[in-house]
Amino acid sequence: MIKNIISTLILGVFAISSFAQKGYWQQEADYTMSIDFDSENHQFEGEQVIKYTNNSPDILDRAFYHLYFNAFQPGSMMDVRSRNIADPDRRVGDRISKLSEEEIGYQKVKSLKVDGKKVKYKVVGTILEVDLAGRKIKPGETVNLEMKFEGQVPLQVRRSGRDNEEGIDYSMSQWYPKLCEYDYQGWHSNPYVGREFHGIWGDFDVKIEMDRKYTIGATGVLQNAMQIGKGYSDKEGTDKGERLVWHFVGENIHDFVWAADPDYEHIVHEAYDGTVMHFLYQPNERTTENWKNLPKTMDEALKYINGRFGKYPYPVYSFIQGGDGGMEYPMATLITGERSFGSLVGVSVHEWMHSWFQMILATNEALYPWMDEGFTSFGSAETMNLLKEKGLVNGEVSSNPMEGSIRGYESNHAGTDLDEPVSTHADHYTTNRAYSIGSYTKGSIFLEQLQYIVGKKAFASGMLRYFDEWKFKHPNPNDFIRVMEKESGLELDWYNEYMVNTTKYPDYAIDTAYDNTLVLHQYGEMPMPIEVVVTTTKGKTETYYIPLVIMRGEKRDDWSKEDNVSIMEDWPWTNPTYNLELNCPVDKIEKIEINPTVNFLDLNRSNNVWPRMTTDEK
Repeated sequence: MIKNIISTLILGVFAISSFAQKGYWQQEADYTMSIDFDSENHQFEGEQVIKYTNNSPDILDRAFYHLYFNAFQPGSMMDVRSRNIADPDRRVGDRISKLSEEEIGYQKVKSLKVDGKKVKYKVVGTILEVDLAGRKIKPGETVNLEMKFEGQVPLQVRRSGRDNEEGIDYSMSQWYPKLCEYDYQGWHSNPYVGREFHGIWGDFDVKIEMDRKYTIGATGVLQNAMQIGKGYSDKEGTDKGERLVWHFVGENIHDFVWAADPDYEHIVHEAYDGTVMHFLYQPNERTTENWKNLPKTMDEALKYINGRFGKYPYPVYSFIQGGDGGMEYPMATLITGERSFGSLVGVSVHEWMHSWFQMILATNEALYPWMDEGFTSFGSAETMNLLKEKGLVNGEVSSNPMEGSIRGYESNHAGTDLDEPVSTHADHYTTNRAYSIGSYTKGSIFLEQLQYIVGKKAFASGMLRYFDEWKFKHPNPNDFIRVMEKESGLELDWYNEYMVNTTKYPDYAIDTAYDNTLVLHQYGEMPMPIEVVVTTTKGKTETYYIPLVIMRGEKRDDWSKEDNVSIMEDWPWTNPTYNLELNCPVDKIEKIEINPTVNFLDLNRSNNVWPRMTTDEK
């Protein structure tokens, strides 16, 4: 009954949102899978049926699947890319090239049918190319894609694999043949070279059979807890055989992960809103105390995230020790667990925040990694700041959690030869550093600057509106910026274009000050509305807010009458200078500063202050 109610609610939300966004469509893929796992040889055999609905207006005469494990073979695209990029990921390096036959990963398709009819296919690296010429899928049609497959789990290299550095037996992400996404841009059959993902919404029904000694953590809700026991039920399992079948179901998701280890300790914690949180870790002197303290802290984090970014819609979430760092999946994350408590909380918050910006708002990560990694980093910074304020983790509380990222980006990356537009496909950045800084740091700065432009109230309501209108869909940058335009009443296309498609940045300066006049100069190629804060010799402060003509308005909700703010005439972005008429003469002013709260990038802050700072002051 609960399952049916949840499904009805989700479908209702989907129907309402689809009506509101006329013309939007997306495919649906419901997975039923079962595997028989051989832990002695690290191999498994599986069967998969995908109930695939073509909601597009197009006739599909071909299809593609991801075969991710094939990347972990010498000579693969991931291997070659890692050995040729200037700054390879230390976790990969040349390790794939050195894997033996017993250590490589693979996924082999043994048969594939569409509604019982065999179709032709061929394997090209990490992609299965399927010829549907004999069984085309028409618009509105639902078919069954029936597959038998087998796989070998690679030695842990990147995200997936066996025997990770902390001794976890199996970290099973990207373990099954996964149908590629088809959307308004066509098929997305990107070879796997170690970056990001894009998946089809659907329901997953998964059965995993393996040795009874293993405890499994996974996406979804365990359906046979009474049989399994192992902390999932108050009663021990009734099956006394050598093997167990674990049965998990996840609704309205686009991927499925699981991990297994014989030594997992399992903690269950019901959060304030009823969300059931599972914590699975391997107990030792570097883990036990920190993992036992984690549930209370994550419960507090959930309260903040739910209110700030939207209500977590799934019944469960699992924090599972495994993988090679931290990686997000629907209803679960794999994280390395032998960390300090602050680090453990930090990675847990970050990976769970991905549930909002990738597992619920499922942007195409390959095309827009900054919309996931950047937005997640922004939310993580705010959440961690709150946890520090509440004394749950150590660290200094900041009035602007993004200031460090902004200053670091200004001094170390912006304007350098390494900088690339964040519109670059995730796989095609020249360096790993450019990808990481662009996607994580610039993506988070994108939100901080937007909050500054539209105002805190409009931003807060806009983030919730974005979540409500686009959850369980695949929003793109324009979808997001249009929500913010509607919420703020401002035109923001200029901001989106500068931040996403260029490497141009703001750089404002105070040129001269005389009588009652301040001459401001725009040296940077990207315009921004600016705030000039004046402090008089009597200690009185006044803020002069200068909007841009191309905004067609200004923020108004961040100030009260007591804040002493003057809204000035708009600055046309074509004009290099702006004369600001002050309310008092310069000889009565102690200090003038542009953007003192550091809410947007400014490549040279030394000329933002009048009188000019001395070397010691800088």
